[in-house]
Amino acid sequence: MMLDPTWTALWLLLCAAIFAIPGLIYARRRQGGLDDYISARNSQNTRATVLTLVATTLGTWILFGPAQAATWGGIGAVLGYALGSTVPRLVMIPLGRRMRELIPEGHGLTEFVIHRYGRTMYAFTLTIMLFYLFISLAAGLTAIAHMVTLLAPIPLWLTACVVMIATLLYTFYGGLRTTIFTDKVQMLVILPLLALLLVFGWQAAGGVAPTLEGLQERAPQLLDVTDAGGLRAGLTFFIAVMLTGLFYQGTWQRIYAARDSKVLRRGFWIAGLFNFPVIVLMGLFGLAFVGLGLEGDGSVALFSVLLSEVPLWFALALIPLGLALVMSSADTTVNATSSIIAVDMHRLLPQASEATLMRLARWLIVAAAVPVTWVAAQGYSVLYLFLLADLLCSAAAFPVFFGLFNRRYDGRNAVLSTAAGLVAGLAMFPSPSGGTATLLESFLLAAFVPVLVSLVLMKLLPSRQDYDFTRMGSLVRRFQS
Repeated sequence: MMLDPTWTALWLLLCAAIFAIPGLIYARRRQGGLDDYISARNSQNTRATVLTLVATTLGTWILFGPAQAATWGGIGAVLGYALGSTVPRLVMIPLGRRMRELIPEGHGLTEFVIHRYGRTMYAFTLTIMLFYLFISLAAGLTAIAHMVTLLAPIPLWLTACVVMIATLLYTFYGGLRTTIFTDKVQMLVILPLLALLLVFGWQAAGGVAPTLEGLQERAPQLLDVTDAGGLRAGLTFFIAVMLTGLFYQGTWQRIYAARDSKVLRRGFWIAGLFNFPVIVLMGLFGLAFVGLGLEGDGSVALFSVLLSEVPLWFALALIPLGLALVMSSADTTVNATSSIIAVDMHRLLPQASEATLMRLARWLIVAAAVPVTWVAAQGYSVLYLFLLADLLCSAAAFPVFFGLFNRRYDGRNAVLSTAAGLVAGLAMFPSPSGGTATLLESFLLAAFVPVLVSLVLMKLLPSRQDYDFTRMGSLVRRFQS
């Protein structure tokens, strides 16, 4: 089904405006200081925390990634994908409570790293966090642009520009509070339309029987949870998605935005458990794509199954669904980047006023939006860059977070262990045209070599002095409003 491009473009603009205007109105009514702009500290109840976490997680990628993973990894890949998206929310509960305990007036992960480990580890952590935020935003814009082209022949650049401008309109003024408010509004669109998508998808596939019969004939291994290929794919997704999720600044902002530790625990538990069935259900479209013998690229498996049967009104409804999904994650990424800019610019410019830092945070993210939108308009596959960012996070995960609990772990050990994990992981990391044969091994090495190196170095080169966690709280102060 192909829609008229002119009317579809107008519909796209209207839907983007409908999502942006409430956020802009809310932002103008709730003007606060810089600290509130980037942290919304202790302001969100359990319901708000759940909704913003779910909205942040359910980006446009859920319409593409899980189904594509299922086409080549089957049930095992989908389960690994779902677990990898669920577990970070659960792991962040003890990590977040510990961070709030040590740095009650903090804003994110980079502040902990520089005071705990020093400038070298801080520079590496800052680099991978910003790299991941860039790739995540470009990928989200690319996905929505591709989705719209499946419905109507609209240029990729037009969709990417519309989404980016609409998102910047309210995040520029409102910061994190406005982002959380719009997440709640967008969830009113996402949840019912996702439910309808599943209903129409079930009807388009003719129920479960045709898919099972086709899979038994064409690719029975996709139904086998114990299949070696599926297990490798699932474990790769699990490691990559889980460890990368620990470095997402948007999540760290919501740890400080939660009203208290009780809200943090309940909100992250509920949001994490909600992710699992949604991703599994989205992955089933990939199995239907293979089972029904449909032609085309597995990356658009969901749309290949869906668009042959849906009524016109639901094809049009896919645009607000896609916009809600991408804007709910894009505004978080934009605000997370602003947060990092503000906090780290304050470190570089300690004499700068709060107003100056806020202007820098706002306008630097506007400047950064230009290359992000350009990349999205090219329609490049950013999967390889995503995997590279995942590998960097995997190598840094143990060194960064082990020192959150262990006093004897120092910056020298963290840097050397991370470097060792990177060398080991990159040695096995496939080239852009090299396939995925050694991808699992590269992630296993990146994740576990730092563990081994850290433990060996603690024996051979023990820290000269145990770190005093009590001093960390006095090193980080909130911005004055």
